[in-house]
Amino acid sequence: MGNVYIYADETGNLDYGTKPGASPYFGFGTAVFRSEHPEALWGGLSLRASLAAGQNGRPGVALPKGFHAVQDTWATKTAMFTAIKEQQPRFDSTFLMKANAYERVRTLGEMHLCKMAWFLHFRHLARQVSKSGDTLVVVVATLGTKARQREADAALRDVCSQVDRQFVLCVWDASTSWGLQVADYGLWATQRSVEGRSGTWYQDFIEPSCSPPFFPWGKATK
Repeated sequence: MGNVYIYADETGNLDYGTKPGASPYFGFGTAVFRSEHPEALWGGLSLRASLAAGQNGRPGVALPKGFHAVQDTWATKTAMFTAIKEQQPRFDSTFLMKANAYERVRTLGEMHLCKMAWFLHFRHLARQVSKSGDTLVVVVATLGTKARQREADAALRDVCSQVDRQFVLCVWDASTSWGLQVADYGLWATQRSVEGRSGTWYQDFIEPSCSPPFFPWGKATK
């Protein structure tokens, strides 16, 4: 018996609207470290410090809140993705095609969609990364509401009761956790690949240690 560390991130809106530019999916992604991983955590701290100091004549990048794929520059992304590829956590992702949700699911509201994403992802993942009696230490970035945290907790409880796992749910600010920043980068790159957007971040850095994305409700037509 041991601990498996799972850092989780979400992407997309929980509503079923079709606003211009909105993703057709509500996505959920994880970065998994199967045991204690102090070297990975130190590597993240060291990278952040080296970027703050500046390299090859370039000015330093402060990164007071750590790494965030949407906001970081190309140079920062390259450094971060390179570090991730060296560490090779396991990446998994689940994308719920909102247009294909059953009417019953829609009527249960947004929080139910959140719970469904958590449940389907962890039911798919738990047996693959852990064994009976293990504890899943699930770290997620600060959830917007207490209701959302309750749904996450309920989904994990449902899954773990079915597969004989224990779990600990940690809700932390993403700026405090290297693992959450890794999960953010992994899901960002995977979503771009899924939606056919430009760039090869996924193919070059994430795909080598990534399971194929899971589409339990089907895929959007491009």
